[in-house]
Amino acid sequence: MIPVTGYKGQRVAVLGLGRSGLATARALQAGGAEPLLWDDAPEARAKAEAEGFALTDLTRDAAWPGLALLVTSPGIPHLYPHPNRHIARALAEGVPVDNDIGLFFRSWATADWDRFDQAPKVVAVTGSNGKSTTTALVHHILMVAGRPTQMAGNIGKGVLSIDPAQDGEVVVLELSSYQTELARALTPDIAIFTNLSPDHLDRHGGKGGYFSAKARLFTQGGPDRAVIGVDEVEGAFLANQLSAGMADDRVIRISSGQKLEGVGWTVFARKGFLAEWRKGRQVASIDLRDIRGLLGAHNHQNACAAYAAARALGVAPKLIEQAFRSFEGLPHRSQIVGERGGVRFVNDSKATNVDSAAKALQAFEKIRWIAGGLGKEGGIAGLKPYLGSVVKAYLIGHSARDFALELGETPHEICETMERAVARAAEEAEAGETVLLAPAAASFDQYSNFEKRGEDFTARVRALIS
Repeated sequence: MIPVTGYKGQRVAVLGLGRSGLATARALQAGGAEPLLWDDAPEARAKAEAEGFALTDLTRDAAWPGLALLVTSPGIPHLYPHPNRHIARALAEGVPVDNDIGLFFRSWATADWDRFDQAPKVVAVTGSNGKSTTTALVHHILMVAGRPTQMAGNIGKGVLSIDPAQDGEVVVLELSSYQTELARALTPDIAIFTNLSPDHLDRHGGKGGYFSAKARLFTQGGPDRAVIGVDEVEGAFLANQLSAGMADDRVIRISSGQKLEGVGWTVFARKGFLAEWRKGRQVASIDLRDIRGLLGAHNHQNACAAYAAARALGVAPKLIEQAFRSFEGLPHRSQIVGERGGVRFVNDSKATNVDSAAKALQAFEKIRWIAGGLGKEGGIAGLKPYLGSVVKAYLIGHSARDFALELGETPHEICETMERAVARAAEEAEAGETVLLAPAAASFDQYSNFEKRGEDFTARVRALIS
């Protein structure tokens, strides 16, 4: 646990009592603060009470005088589409609002660091797609290199639940836009921006607000090194804003598809090969084509980002390549779950939007595509340029018929359920083809989350091929 500093003897309200809220309460208490907890859901309040925490009803006027801070969970809106009523009250009362990420960055460094030979560091990863894989890959590289490391944030533990730093340790954090948007302190040593595609636009008041929320990770605290994906204009703009010129190696530009050979520091992947360039010359390369845990151009971008961060931390290219080859990937993200008769079955249930589904469709040839669920605004019209590799689509969930109307001449079948889709795709698939779950839709019509959807796909595939 990381005890929160700066609030000893003060009353701090914690709004939202999920994983991060309860971890924040414990960390505040460990730092000597008096945490006062509230959640509008009775079951969440009961869980907090069972742990011995005091509840404070934030709907009552008496709760507000003397509060030093309101700490809110990331899922609670504080600005768009409109502030949660308790946060609106904090704004009116002049009570500062923060989240666990801000508290972490304020409390991470301690006096114990004075006796360390090497100061601990934080690598923070944000972007629309690839955050989790990039975070896990950086963490894996560090473990292979023998560096002490922990992984937290939107993946693994909550940030305040990790252990205090060891000498030379590197903490790798996955941070969503919900987390970076509000944190009052953001001071990573290395910050990574993977890419940007439209998502959570109602929460951020449009694409500009969404980009600004992510850009705060770079502009608020000023990392020593910034790893920036420049395949979208927003990333190119951010790299330009952070750099004093092309020779400024505090910014490492990365790409999957573009050749970046400027005089600065670049890492890019083209035709399956990763290359590192510094000061106008190539210094290292890795053949990614046969690396099982990093299939497809989108994973090659993740590899570039993780490679760049590891190099900035002093890890040798040969060690990074060794780590790439032992990286098994993450569940529900281009995860190979089995093979039968020359047919490969891939679980990419995390592909909940058009952009991530497009990347999955580009990663394989001859695809039996399982798609559908709770469709998002715009449907799957944006996937038309990527349907050439689809042999047939098997559509499930609430949006199955809507998706069917958008597929044009692409062969398809409305299956409605995962059970039927897996059975039909497996029955019709031929050697050399891939049965790919890449839904391009949310899961909430049939499953509680994308993980449960991916687990259902995986279980049905393994039952078929066992």
